[in-house]
Amino acid sequence: MANVAMAYGSSIASHGKDMVHKELHRFVSVNKLKYFFAVDTAYVAKKLGLLVFPYTHQNWEVQYSRDVPLPPRQDLNAPDLYIPTMAFITYVLLAGMALGIQKRFSPEVLGLCASTALVWVVMEVLALLLGIYLATVRSDLSTFHLLAYSGYKYVGMILSVLTGLLFGSDGYYVALAWTSSALMYFIVRSLRTAALGSDSMGGPAPRQRLQLYLTLGAAAFQPLIIYWLTFHLVR
Repeated sequence: MANVAMAYGSSIASHGKDMVHKELHRFVSVNKLKYFFAVDTAYVAKKLGLLVFPYTHQNWEVQYSRDVPLPPRQDLNAPDLYIPTMAFITYVLLAGMALGIQKRFSPEVLGLCASTALVWVVMEVLALLLGIYLATVRSDLSTFHLLAYSGYKYVGMILSVLTGLLFGSDGYYVALAWTSSALMYFIVRSLRTAALGSDSMGGPAPRQRLQLYLTLGAAAFQPLIIYWLTFHLVR
């Protein structure tokens, strides 16, 4: 009787596990997620340099092989989630250090910093998805793509806070201006190439304008978020 009960319980557990995996794959494609973490050290170093100084970069188009985009480690223009993830963790740790230096640290404040930064990115991605839908943009941009582009701001936030801690408020505002400008340029060139590719260049003029406004709006919003999430960490 005990063996029957154990076998029955094992069957239920196996069935439940299959259901969980099925539901997970409905919302998150593991293979697609792996693509955004296919990075190496060389890519990370070059991408960080591109985020800080993007003005000399020439070709912004994502490279394809047999209609499949190359992974980030093979294409500098490919978006990734490794840098945004690591930068988010670094930002939270840096916020804790900055608050500790100013004798303002507490687990509640640190948790508030982390949750606020995450909520802003989620709201930004949702706004972009809504804008893409309303503007009827024909592109290959997925939620993961938008999450990657939105998450790159954490790199600028880290540099701004670090500079502020080392050189005071003047250094913070100089770094904020530089990283914000670089990120805006990066976002405009990257999103314009992805969302306003050759597929849409021959489209109606009103649609092109909507797509351009969406790209510029996404870029212009970046400095505001960076400032809002970092100004209280530097005094």
